[in-house]
Amino acid sequence: MSSISDKNQQTSVLLVTAHAQGHVNPMLRLGKLLASKGLHVTLTTNDLALRNRSSITGGVHLEHFSDGLPEDDDRLDGNIDNFLDSLRKFGPGNLSELIRGSGRKFASCTVYHIYNCFYNRLNEFPTENNLDMSVNLPGLPPVRAEDLPSFVLPSNTMFNLDGLLKEVFCNLHKYKWMLGNSFVELEKDVITALNDAGLPFWPVGPLLPATLFGKVDSIDGDLKGLIKFKSTKESNCLEWLDKQQPASVVYISFGTLVFSSKKHIESIATGLKISKRPFLWVVKLPENQEIKQFEILEEIKEQGLIVRWSPQTAVLTHPSVGCFLSHGGWNSLTETVTAGVPLIVCPQWTDQPTNAKLVTEIWGIGVKLSRNLEGIFDGEDVARCVEEILSGPRSVESRKNGAELKRAAREAVADGGTSDDNIQLFVDIVSSSS
Repeated sequence: MSSISDKNQQTSVLLVTAHAQGHVNPMLRLGKLLASKGLHVTLTTNDLALRNRSSITGGVHLEHFSDGLPEDDDRLDGNIDNFLDSLRKFGPGNLSELIRGSGRKFASCTVYHIYNCFYNRLNEFPTENNLDMSVNLPGLPPVRAEDLPSFVLPSNTMFNLDGLLKEVFCNLHKYKWMLGNSFVELEKDVITALNDAGLPFWPVGPLLPATLFGKVDSIDGDLKGLIKFKSTKESNCLEWLDKQQPASVVYISFGTLVFSSKKHIESIATGLKISKRPFLWVVKLPENQEIKQFEILEEIKEQGLIVRWSPQTAVLTHPSVGCFLSHGGWNSLTETVTAGVPLIVCPQWTDQPTNAKLVTEIWGIGVKLSRNLEGIFDGEDVARCVEEILSGPRSVESRKNGAELKRAAREAVADGGTSDDNIQLFVDIVSSSS
């Protein structure tokens, strides 16, 4: 008689995502977990770098599908509307061709986000005539307009992304499973509210490198072909951190998609100069700009280390890091929670304002930078937040709450944890229905 693992190998799961690093790497982690349970897992994306990689990573089969754009197109740093138009036009057909050519039958799944209430009109949201209203969402305290994702506000101009989200969330009734990169203990009230409303949301995260959980990672790195700014001397960050005092360094990074503006850089640099704290700062500039063009950075270069890329998970788990100044993207947030590091959040767009509310008002693990009417924060506020989170009244509370969430994250993904159980439940159902 064949084993359960042998039977599961007959069941194939196809994971599909666009080639943004923040999407691909969690999908790779999810694929690795499903493969470890015995499923045949394929991860496909429009990232050209996949065509030059090994066909299997961490037990996950990698495939490329064309988005219809030429190879030299600057997909995410160029015209994102053009990219999305082409992806929607050519992606489905090319993906279908890949599926037919594989000879395998795939089960579909989707990752759920919190836009359900907006796109299905389950709640009232701000309009141009009522911008200051608060929104009552299931499982959350009242949410101010400034704390909502940018796509649900009247000021949104990313119409292609808005259309894509609407298409997904207005068709949720067609999906059997919704797997989320979260864990029960992190968003218990929201998850309960969704399930009570008939939306079977199964948290299976945090989907992160095993090193963040104090284990050896069986996947040899993330899909770093996506990172144009990756340093060839990534160990420099860690060597520099080794020379710093415990919990003393301000780590600063704003993700992989958004370039830093001149005002943005000057405000952060001014705040660091005032604070006199050591820092590790990932500065992402357009290709036609260099760090040496900024005089303020020259003034503080001896105070810290400025790089174009860092091995973020290794940095966050380093004992010298005292806090993380971040845009508040979900992947950075889950990494920081799992590492137990306090946060200073400076949300820019998408879901980041809502994430900032979770950090400051619900989880109690950080503070938020204030912005003026033009959407700019000043150096004095950066310095204030740095002091508050490292040595002020909020520091003790933030570290205590962070330590509790760190423990909960590890328990969720351990054998028999809530996320591990959900992964196994998904595998059992998919296998029995194949």
